[in-house]
Amino acid sequence: MRVSVTTWMFIRSYMSFSMKTIRLPRWLASPTKEIQVKKYKCGLIKPCPANYFAFKICSGAANVVGPTMCFEDRMIMSPVKNNVGRGLNIALVNGTTGAVLGQKAFDMYSGDVMHLVKFLKEIPGGALVLVASYDDPGTKMNDESRKLFSDLGSSYAKQLGFRDSWVFIGAKDLRGKSPFEQFLKNSPDTNKYEGWPELLEMEGCMPPKPF
Repeated sequence: MRVSVTTWMFIRSYMSFSMKTIRLPRWLASPTKEIQVKKYKCGLIKPCPANYFAFKICSGAANVVGPTMCFEDRMIMSPVKNNVGRGLNIALVNGTTGAVLGQKAFDMYSGDVMHLVKFLKEIPGGALVLVASYDDPGTKMNDESRKLFSDLGSSYAKQLGFRDSWVFIGAKDLRGKSPFEQFLKNSPDTNKYEGWPELLEMEGCMPPKPF
C-alpha cells in the first residue's frame, strides 16, 4: 500500500522492488540469456539525484517478521542485525549529512511509555526521525507521546492503536505535516494476516533538510 498525495509523486518515481533476475521467454531469447536489473542504494530501481538521500522503510509483518530501515544504503535496523523489537522501532539520522545518530526499539505492549517520551523529547535539532512499527505499536501510547509524534509531522499518531501498521519519517520542529508516512488500521475486515494488517513499505529519495 502506498501514499497517493501530490508531495509523494516525486518519491514514487524512485519506488522499486528488491533486485531480481528477469528470465526472458524462450520465444524472445535463448534459454540462457538473462537481464540483470541493477540495484541502487537501498534497493531502489533508479538512482537518486545528486545530493539526495535514498531510503527504504518496511514495517514488521504481524508478529513474525521484524521491520527494516535502510538509509543511504546503510541498513540501520533489521532482524538480521538483531536490533528490532515489538512496538516502535526508531532511528535518528542527521538531516544534513545523512549520518546515523542512533536507534532504539520501544515495547509498546508491556513496556514503559515514558522511556519513549524521554527519547522523543531529547531528539536533537536537525535530526530526521525514522519510525517502523512491529506487532503492536499503540497499546501503551498516551496523549504526550502522540503529541510529540504529531509535532514531528505525523498525521496518524493520534489514532495509532493496537496492532496497527505504521511507517513514518519526520523531523523536530517540523512546520506542517510530513509527506513521508503510511498507516493501516488493524481491522478484521481488511487485515491481510490473522489479527494484523499487511506490512507497509515506503521508499524513495529526499533532499538534505527535506522539511
